[in-house]
Amino acid sequence: MTLRKQFLFAVLFLCQAICAQQDSITILDDVLISDLQLKKFSNSQSVVKLPDSILSKNRTSLTTLLNYNSVIYFKENGLGMVSSASFRGTTAQQTAVIWNGININSQLNGQTDFNTISAKDFNSISIRAGGGSTVYGSSAIGGSIHLNNDLSFRNKFDNTIQSNYGSFNTLGVNYKMQLASAKFSSQISISRNSSDNDYDYLDSDKKNENGQFYNTSFNVNLGYKLDSKNILKLYSYLFDGERHFSGTLAAPSKSKYNDLNIRNLLEWIGSYNQFTSKVKVAFLSEKYKYFENAATSIFSDAKAETFTAKYDLLYKVNSKLELNSVVDFTQTKGFGSDIGENKRQIGSGILLLKHRLFTKFLYEITVRKEITDNYKSPVLFSVGTNFSAFSFYNLKINASRNYRIPTFNDLYYQGSGNLNLKPESSYQVEIGQEFKFKNTTFSLTNYYIKIQDLLRWSPSSGGNWTPNNVAKVTTYGAEILLNYNKKIGKNQFDFTTTYAYTISEDEQKKKQLIYVPYHKFTAALAYSFNKLSAHYQYLYNGEVFTSSDNFYTLDDYLVSNFGIDYQFGKKKFLQLGFDVLNVFNENYQSVSTRPMPGRNYTINLTFNF
Repeated sequence: MTLRKQFLFAVLFLCQAICAQQDSITILDDVLISDLQLKKFSNSQSVVKLPDSILSKNRTSLTTLLNYNSVIYFKENGLGMVSSASFRGTTAQQTAVIWNGININSQLNGQTDFNTISAKDFNSISIRAGGGSTVYGSSAIGGSIHLNNDLSFRNKFDNTIQSNYGSFNTLGVNYKMQLASAKFSSQISISRNSSDNDYDYLDSDKKNENGQFYNTSFNVNLGYKLDSKNILKLYSYLFDGERHFSGTLAAPSKSKYNDLNIRNLLEWIGSYNQFTSKVKVAFLSEKYKYFENAATSIFSDAKAETFTAKYDLLYKVNSKLELNSVVDFTQTKGFGSDIGENKRQIGSGILLLKHRLFTKFLYEITVRKEITDNYKSPVLFSVGTNFSAFSFYNLKINASRNYRIPTFNDLYYQGSGNLNLKPESSYQVEIGQEFKFKNTTFSLTNYYIKIQDLLRWSPSSGGNWTPNNVAKVTTYGAEILLNYNKKIGKNQFDFTTTYAYTISEDEQKKKQLIYVPYHKFTAALAYSFNKLSAHYQYLYNGEVFTSSDNFYTLDDYLVSNFGIDYQFGKKKFLQLGFDVLNVFNENYQSVSTRPMPGRNYTINLTFNF
C-alpha cells in the first residue's frame, strides 16, 4: 500500500509540468440538444465529447468504443455477453447512462448492459466524470455516459449504409438517414447485428459454445419548429435482442436471454427572451425473459415501465448569471415472476445556479431534494468553480453529495428482497487541471470519494442471498487525458491516450474491491493521407482481484487493434476497410473463467449517398 500511495503522490505533483487536455463540448447555434444541463452546468467537472473521428472508427459496440477511448473499466462475460462499467472504482450500478437527458439505468438491476446499446444509433456521445446525482438522479456517483441525438435545422439529406462481416460469422448492418430543413429535422437509423460467436479458447481444446446472439435496434428522432420560439421534438428507440449465455472454462451453459427495451421522449422547447422553457414527457419500458435451458419453454421474467414528466425553466438574468429550476415526477411499475407486482413514485425539485463573477472565473451550485414513500431521501448538492488563470491553463474544483436508490430487485426479488434498504450515499471532491496549446491538450484530475451504506448481496444464515447496507468504501485516484494532432502537408496525425490510477477499498477489510484495476491505460494513433486512413488502438488493464479477501486474482492484459480504410469518391463515397482485432493474439479474460476471443478479422463497407 505504501508503494501505491507513493505512486499516486508522484502522479499528483510530477504531472503538473506536463503539457495539456480536456475536450470541451462545442454546440453550434443550429444544433439542438435535449441535455441542457450537460451543456450549461458542467463547467466545474471533466466532460469529454468523443469526436466524430473516433465514433466513425468504432463499428458497432458501445462497450468497445468506451473501453478503448476512456478511463472507464469494463468487464464482459465473453464477447457480446453482459457488459458492465466501473467508473472511478465504483460499481456498475453507480455509473449512470443518460439518453437525451433521461436516466435509462435499469429499474430492475440498477445498471446498464452496454452490449444492449448500438453506438451507431447516436451522433453525440459524451463522458461526464464525477458525481452528477443532483442533476441526473440515482447511480451518477462515479460518473455518467451521455447518449444524444442532436438535431440540426440545416438543409441536409444524407443516407449512409454501413456493413461489416468478420470472424465467427459476425454480421452487422446499419442504415442511417438524416433529412432536415430550416423548420424540420429528422434522423432515422436501423441496426442489425448477429454472430455465431463460436471462437476457440486460446491454449485450450475448448471453444465458446452456446454464445450466439442477434439484436435489432430502431431509432427515430424528429424535430419541428412551430415558430421562431417553439420547437417540438420526439425521440423513439427500440432494442430487441436474444443472447445464448455462453458457459465458462469449468461449466457449459444452455441458457438463453431475451430483452426488449423501448424508449419514447416527447419534448417541447420554448425560448422567450431571457427564459428557456422545456417540458419533457418520457415512457421507458424494459423487459426480459430468462431460459435456464434454451431447449425448453420454461422461463422467468420481469418488466418495468417508467413514466417521467419534467419541467425545466432556465432564466438568464444577465450575461454573467443563469438560474435553472427543474421539477419532475417519475412513476415506475414493476411486475413479473421474479419481482411480483410493485410500484414506486418519486417527485424531485432541482435548483441550479451558474455565476461568472468575472471573465476568467465562474462558480456553480446545484441542490436536489426528492420526495418518496419508498426510502428516506437525502438532500443532494454540488458546488464547483472554474478558473481560467491563463489562456493555456484552466483549474476546476467540484464537491458533491450523490446517491443510488435500491432497485426493484433489491427491494422486491421473490424470497430475497429487503424493504428496509437505504439509498447508497457518497461525498466526493475533485480537482482538475487543463492545459491547452497549439497541437496538444492535456488534463489531470484527482478525486476522492467516500461511499456509505453500499448495498451488497450476501448469503443469510439460511443460505438465501439477500441485499443489505453493509459496507463503506473509500475511493481515490487520478485520471490523465492527452491528445496531440498534427498536419504535415496532406498527412494528418492524431494521437490520444488516457490513464487511470484507482484505489477503491472496503474500509472494514482494507481490501481493494473486486474487479477494480489499479491501472488502466489506452492509446490510439490515427493517420490519414488523402483518401487512405489507418488507426491503431492499445488497451492495458491491470490485474484485478476476484475475491473480496484479495486472495484470487485475474491477470493483467494488453490488447491491440489495427484498421485500414480507403475511400472512393468525395461527398458521396464508398469506403472499404479491414480490421485486425487482438493483433497479438492475447489470451485474456475480463471476467474470471470467461475467455475473450483471440486474433480475429472484420471487413467493413460504408456507402454514403
